[in-house]
This record gives sequence, structure tokens and C-alpha cells, in this order.
Amino acid sequence: MRKNKVDIISLGCSKNLVDSEHLIKQFQVNGYQVEHNPAHVNGEIVVVNTCGFISDAQQESIDMILKLGQAKQEGQINKLYVMGCLAERFLAELTQELPEVDNFYGKFNWTELLNDLGKSYREDLSHERFLTTPKHYSYLKISEGCNRFCAFCAIPLITGRHKSVPIEQLLSEVKSMVKQGVKEFNVIAQDLSSYGLDLYGEMKLAELVDRMAMIEGVEWIRLHYAYPTQFPYDLLPVMAKHDNVCNYLDIALQHASNKVLNNMRRHITQEETIALINRIRAEVPGIHLRTTLMVGFPGEGEEEFEELVKFVQEMKFERMGAFAYSEEEGTYGAQHFDDTIDDDIKQQRLQRIMDLQEQISLDLQASKIGQVVKTIIDREEEDYYVGRSQWDSPEVDPEILIKKNKKLAIGQFYPVLIQEALPFELIGEAQ
Repeated sequence: MRKNKVDIISLGCSKNLVDSEHLIKQFQVNGYQVEHNPAHVNGEIVVVNTCGFISDAQQESIDMILKLGQAKQEGQINKLYVMGCLAERFLAELTQELPEVDNFYGKFNWTELLNDLGKSYREDLSHERFLTTPKHYSYLKISEGCNRFCAFCAIPLITGRHKSVPIEQLLSEVKSMVKQGVKEFNVIAQDLSSYGLDLYGEMKLAELVDRMAMIEGVEWIRLHYAYPTQFPYDLLPVMAKHDNVCNYLDIALQHASNKVLNNMRRHITQEETIALINRIRAEVPGIHLRTTLMVGFPGEGEEEFEELVKFVQEMKFERMGAFAYSEEEGTYGAQHFDDTIDDDIKQQRLQRIMDLQEQISLDLQASKIGQVVKTIIDREEEDYYVGRSQWDSPEVDPEILIKKNKKLAIGQFYPVLIQEALPFELIGEAQ
């Protein structure tokens, strides 16, 4: 056990990671040595930032806490603290069932941890972070919470109502990170579309992106988790105008059947969804859309599932993920619908959707052969450099494997000629 050392373990989404980065900075200015996601914990203090979104993520968090609780009992660590979404949602149950944890903090009161350790939380540094990502890219969380209350989603139960970060504060954060060497900003929120409504009385995503794009040193801006209902169409001209705003938009659509969309409380129809997709593609030529779909929500019979299959076939999403519905305690869906679709059927449907998307992805990837693509280099491996284009978000999207015909620098941009295509990888050569 190393004295005056803190190990912070982040589970779940990139929004959690941003919170962990803020906490790391606070520990550092209070004189602690901090390691993020260590292979082996050896700090006297361990903090687990948990995820509470779906049952699999919840179980991963609980398993990690139990593992660290055992390490504490064996004297490998001294103090164990838990924060984040799981603690926010199930505080009473966790406190009773996990006595080995010294204290729990939710999604928003983790700042109290420093005070409880006899240190001080520095308000003057509340907007500063220690970046755990490769130094050339970072995540920018522009809001927390959600007002949509979809039937399947527990996020509003955990994070509360939508709350935007002021524009000026975000621009200051971007400028600070540019000085640290960050070139690529992945803008994240549970609901990008609603950004600014709570602070300014109107949607301000377009203005934020426009002003970010004009900051010297910002090379790429990529947008994650727009909501299709009440989409901010004024964003599209901004995306088309700025070369450093990536032709990329992550917009979770969930389903295509009007019956299922209604059950999900998505407040949009299939027809409106298709019109939205067509308009986005028309106003931002070359855009790559990433979406997430759900199979097995109550009301999805064979007919509704076939509607979804047809939708995927026709829309040909450049990037797509899918998952099977899992009933979450306290949600509208859990309270008003019976989850009667057999798990085997859900998995069969999920597999069919993903098999279909794999072929679509291969066709779209193959269309890039012969193109020269601006590529940022993330890392070097034995046989390849590994990079990404503007259409590829870190960790979730395809990568470009670049032959070692010349020396390339991590974090720099290079033109890469695409020579081969796989469903989820491209192979090329730096020019």
C-alpha cells in the first residue's frame, strides 16, 4: 500500500470519465499522487466511479466494489469510496449491503469526498481537469440530466432534470485544453438537442459549436447523443460551414415502428424520423450518422421487428449499435408494461440486426477504397499505426490501420490512402 496515493477507477460512459478527471485534479492539488484505472490497485485510497444505467453495468460496478472490498479486508488498501450513478440511484441499498465501503457519494455530491478526508475542495479549480485520455483528444460534457423520460431509461431517475453548463464556461474549458495539446473535442451529453433551454430559454447547441469551431487550435469537434424529437436544425448550417466540425452525428433513434416508438414515449414517428435523417444528410453532405437501436421492447411483435429491419436496410446507417431491452426498476416501462418477450427471441433479433448492419458497414467501408482521408494517429502497434478519421469516435467506431511505410507521430494528422476495407476497420498507407 502506497501512502498518499489514490487509485480512481472509472466505469461506464465518457460522462463519468469527465467527473473522474475533475476529481483527479482536486486530489492532485491537495498533494495526492493519483493513478487512473490502474492494472493493480496499491493506493491507500481507492475511489470507484460507478455506472447505474442498465443491469449489466450495475453488476460490473458491484463486482468491482466487492473485489476491492476484499482487497481492503486483506490490508491491500486502507479506504474504499464509491461515487457515481449506481450510488446515486441505490444509496440506501448499497449502504446496507456493502459495509466494507467507507462512504458513498452520488452523481453530484462527490465534491464532499475531499472535505471528508480533511482536505479542501478547491472551488476556484472546479472547471479544471486532469485528462486521462491520450493528450490529443478529450471529452467535453456540456450538460447533465434529461427531461425526456423515455419509458425504458433510468437516466432521469439518476441524474435529474436537464442542466446545461454555461457557454462561456465551456469555451474557457476548451481554450484551457487546447493549451494542453488537445486537438479533438468529443462533445457529450445525455441530450445535446436540449442544450441551453434551461439557461437561455432557447436551444443553443448551434451557437456553442459555432463559437468552439472559431477557437484557434480546435481541429475536430464531434457531437454525441442528439435527441431526434425537437432537433435543433440550426446546427446543420454550422456543421456544413466549419471544416473542423466533423461530418458526424450520434443520434439514438431506438426504433422505427410507430407502435413501439409510442410505447417508448419517444414523441416521434417513423415518418418524422426518416424526414429528419434525410434533411440532415441533405444539409451536411458526407455526414456519418451513428445511431443506437433497441430490440425487444414491449409491443415489439414480429411485424414491428420487421419494420425495424426494413428501416435499417433502407437508412444504411454508417455507424450503428443495438441492444436488447432490459427492464429497469422505477422506469415508466417497468411500471406500465409487462416484459413478456423471451430473452432468446430478443437475442435472435439483436443478432439479426447486427448481422445486417455488418454487411451495410462493409459496403460503406469499401466505398472509401481509393480515397485519401485525413487521419489522426492514436497509437502505435507492432505492425501498424492505428488512427481514426473524422467519422470515427474514440473507442466505439472503426479504426484505420496504417502500414509502417514511414514514421508517424502520435496525435498528429496525416493524409492516408485507403487500400482495403473490413466491416469495422480500414487499412491504408500514409501519403
